[in-house]
Amino acid sequence: MKKKLVIVESPAKGRTLGKILGKGYSLKASIGHVRDLPRSQLGVDIENAFTPKYVVPRAKGKLVNELKQAVKTASVVYLATDPDREGEAISWHLAEVTRTDKTSYRRVIFHEITDEAIKRAFSHPRSIDMRLVNAQQARRILDRLVGYKISPLLWQKVRRGLSAGRVQSVAVRIIVNREREIQQFVPVEYWTIEAELAKKIPADKAVAFRAMLVSLIDGTKLNIHNQKEATGISNELKRASYSVVKVKAKKVTRQPAPPFITSSLQQEAWRKLHFSAKNTMRIAQQLYEGLSIGNEGSVGLITYMRTDSTHVTRSAIVEVREFISNKYSSQFVPPHARYFIRSVKGAQEAHEAIRPTKVRREPSLIKPHLTADQFKLYELIWKRMVASQMSAALFDNTTVDIKAKCQDSRRDYLFRASSSVSTFPGFTILYTEGKDEDEAKKSHPLPHLEKGDELKLIKLSPEQRFTQPPPRFTEATLIKMLEQWGIGRPSTYAPILSTIQEREYVTKAKGIFQPTELGIVVNDLLDQYFNDIIDIKFTARMEEELDDIASDTREWVNVVQDFYAPFEKSLEKAAQLMEKVKLADEVTEEVCPECGKPIVIKAGRYGKFLACSGYPECKYTKSYQVKLDVNCPECGSELVEKISKKKRIFYGCSNYPNCQFATYLKPLPQPCPRCGGLLTLYRRKWAKCTKCEYRGKLQQD
Repeated sequence: MKKKLVIVESPAKGRTLGKILGKGYSLKASIGHVRDLPRSQLGVDIENAFTPKYVVPRAKGKLVNELKQAVKTASVVYLATDPDREGEAISWHLAEVTRTDKTSYRRVIFHEITDEAIKRAFSHPRSIDMRLVNAQQARRILDRLVGYKISPLLWQKVRRGLSAGRVQSVAVRIIVNREREIQQFVPVEYWTIEAELAKKIPADKAVAFRAMLVSLIDGTKLNIHNQKEATGISNELKRASYSVVKVKAKKVTRQPAPPFITSSLQQEAWRKLHFSAKNTMRIAQQLYEGLSIGNEGSVGLITYMRTDSTHVTRSAIVEVREFISNKYSSQFVPPHARYFIRSVKGAQEAHEAIRPTKVRREPSLIKPHLTADQFKLYELIWKRMVASQMSAALFDNTTVDIKAKCQDSRRDYLFRASSSVSTFPGFTILYTEGKDEDEAKKSHPLPHLEKGDELKLIKLSPEQRFTQPPPRFTEATLIKMLEQWGIGRPSTYAPILSTIQEREYVTKAKGIFQPTELGIVVNDLLDQYFNDIIDIKFTARMEEELDDIASDTREWVNVVQDFYAPFEKSLEKAAQLMEKVKLADEVTEEVCPECGKPIVIKAGRYGKFLACSGYPECKYTKSYQVKLDVNCPECGSELVEKISKKKRIFYGCSNYPNCQFATYLKPLPQPCPRCGGLLTLYRRKWAKCTKCEYRGKLQQD
């Protein structure tokens, strides 16, 4: 009897689904896309309505043949790829390459891999949604046209191996523009004056507090530009009399953040765990597709992680509210369930927020079955979801206005002090959303004060300050910026950030993005000749047009044509007018062993290499290696940083091929405290020995 065939993207997802579906189904994994545009050519017939030429990559040939055989022997084929445009496109490609005359294909959609969701999905299959496929196809073709048309120009005018991306170039532009803002920023001096005050009661009972000078008492703004002005005002204030003129107290409620969507998960994982967007999505994929949890076997732990919707199903909300009541008491459950309204520009992807599939699967209970990073991300998602349905936190906020009456100058000044005191923790007992550094606020406690209270001055603290430039972007703030402008979609944030680093257009040091010289040069050329292509508003409008294709209000060919017509003119202009740009070589401390001239770092087709600055007279070259000041544990030579063929960083012996020691873990200079062997960096804060079984936390200097 023929079985029902289910095709998914990954073996892990297949294992979890197979456990739920049972013996009547066979599972196959496509390992992602099975067709794509060819790498060696444009693959888009511009003269024939931008018809794409799809090919099966050579590496996928054997797998596709296996899928074809499986389809032939199946009674029906269920395409169970991810519930977004990318997943819809993968399903369409699978159907196109495996189709036979008798094949019956059915598309199944689910946002979590649980018994209930899977059975419901397989009970209500549908056909492939060509609107979503065409939206994804249009994105792919637009990106190919930009990449394969502009990149050759960059090869000719800047250096070989460069490439341009439609959306990635916008991200580089944002980073370059911010860097220029910082470079052009002129700090302006200003002074603040803080007073330490206390009530005029016996000294042993007086509680000091701090208040900040904000204006004159009539509301006139104060601008203190230099030390002379600050000293003059301070001298007045030292002889002033102080009294409370206003006390404003109010009760404030703080509501919890909504459950995660893709962008907020990536931002919070960066703030709290220092996970890159790429790493966050890789781990989230594992949690979604399923992990082995003791006697439960392989289970999906979270709902689909590429989404821009904060919607949560009613059954999940009921489950969470019951859990909160049992775990924390009924006072932590609000009277009514909390629903969140979507606010992301162009929201259109998967239809539910990221949440645990079962709230009673507490992080601490499944921790033994997860890696450290899997546990951290699952705990973050679990806490955010539970907190989103907990009672609001309550605070007593107090603002005190204080008059400093100056007899000498007849000017009265206004000081202000404020405090926020928690009266009920609510959701904060479990989780509080992280903040970016520039959003941090401080609150100082205040004693009981009433209008008319006379105060005594204890100390004045004038402080010189300077206005600060806008901060450079972190992963969190850059994703936030892309989201606010409507650039990219949940499935694109992580690839955008990875690509601009891989292309060496930006660097990330201590979590901060900075453009490289190469990134600035390429950005400026694109800005000059392809301004529309990397214009933020234009790119956001393109995303809206892709949404229109998905909603069947625009034809994908018309969208591509409207883009390509002006783009073609820009290409012609750039080909004629773009001048060649010479990037300066980075000079090293080494000298050429053949002619004695300085060695420089050059960039070639296969990456960086070292060469004599006397080229072409001297043609000496050697491979580029980053020295680590750590000796090889096998031969004693120096260890160096290298890059594999798959562009992955690893560490090996400089004496290769005579010594073939290599590791993907970064070597550390300190020896193993147990055996003296080589220590490597393990899970960011731990050290692991390559010789013995020692593992220990790194000592912070």
